[in-house]
Amino acid sequence: MATLLLIIIYLVFISLGLPDSLLGAAWPVMQHDLGAPLGAAGVLSFTVTIGTIVSALSTSRVVRRIGTARTTLISVAMTAGALLGFSAAPSVIWLMVFAVPLGLGAGAIDSALNHYVAGHYAAHHMSWLHCFWGVGVTVSPMIMAAYLDEGAWRDGYLTIGIIQSGIAALLLMSLPLWKRMVKQRSGEGQAVAADASAGGDGKLKNAAGVKYALGTFLFYCGVEVTAGLWGSSYLVNAKGVSADDAAMWISIYFGGITIGRLINGFVTFKYSSRTLIRAGEIITLAGTLLLLLPLPPAFSLAGFLITGLGLAPIFPSMLHETPVRFGEAHAGRIMGWQMATAYTGAALLPPLFGWLAGHVTIGLFPLYMVLMAAAMLLATERLNRLLRRREGGA
Repeated sequence: MATLLLIIIYLVFISLGLPDSLLGAAWPVMQHDLGAPLGAAGVLSFTVTIGTIVSALSTSRVVRRIGTARTTLISVAMTAGALLGFSAAPSVIWLMVFAVPLGLGAGAIDSALNHYVAGHYAAHHMSWLHCFWGVGVTVSPMIMAAYLDEGAWRDGYLTIGIIQSGIAALLLMSLPLWKRMVKQRSGEGQAVAADASAGGDGKLKNAAGVKYALGTFLFYCGVEVTAGLWGSSYLVNAKGVSADDAAMWISIYFGGITIGRLINGFVTFKYSSRTLIRAGEIITLAGTLLLLLPLPPAFSLAGFLITGLGLAPIFPSMLHETPVRFGEAHAGRIMGWQMATAYTGAALLPPLFGWLAGHVTIGLFPLYMVLMAAAMLLATERLNRLLRRREGGA
């Protein structure tokens, strides 16, 4: 029964990833069709992310009131409705209207299911959970690319909206399974609550390092979301790649994240989260440097793929490392800060590049990516230095 529920949760995380890469893949065509400025994609992304932040900060209260299953069902239904709305939107203003429920639904799914899996399943499932998010963000640009060949971006959104609706229907049918799992684990939940209460007054480990952990989350999401949102436009406008080919290349970038997280789930049995975070950040920096070099467009494909592979282990490993870095008693609170900072990076850094692209040139994309990747690695190394000092003095 636990395995069946885990499969359903994995499918829901596919649904979480489906909308995340659509806008970036379709925007070169959507922009011309709607007569919108280039930077409007950044405004839409910002609107979605603000909704995600608001939702994530309030999800714990909603879950306490109606439970994880109903929260997830309502949220997936909201994202399905928003995607169907995108397919029919006559202007950018309507896209912004539908961006609000899209963000609210995504934030609730992310927060509720990450918390549920962390509390009820083994640690490696966290990496595989985010791998299935990668399946969603990899498949959806491929679907969109098939429609972009004829300029039919609306049909692409309609198709993804129908898929999302199907997952919502599956969740509705699975509600009795969630109820049985709640009854089965009620005793375990009471024991966990007692342990958490007993450790609630512990001292915060490495308080000085919190800001560096938050910096890592900030720039991680800056790199990941900027590549997904603006990579296609960069390839079209700076490298001369066709819109449908560019969308396929961005699918390969998200495919790198997906494959990397699948592998990372097994690698976690041998290597520490700290090692995986550092290795991922170095690989990410190498991928962005390859984008920066004045090479033919084919090398950009390798750059996006390497960047995706590098990003793969970072986010789930950072989530898993939180209790080790800062102590079990404070992990939940700091986890909330980290998620809020991650969403903030996703909300601010991609639109900032959109502003730069509109006022200077989209050719700045590789340099912008390199600077964020370097800042992410620097923040992690400063945190690791503090951790080594603490461990050496322990």
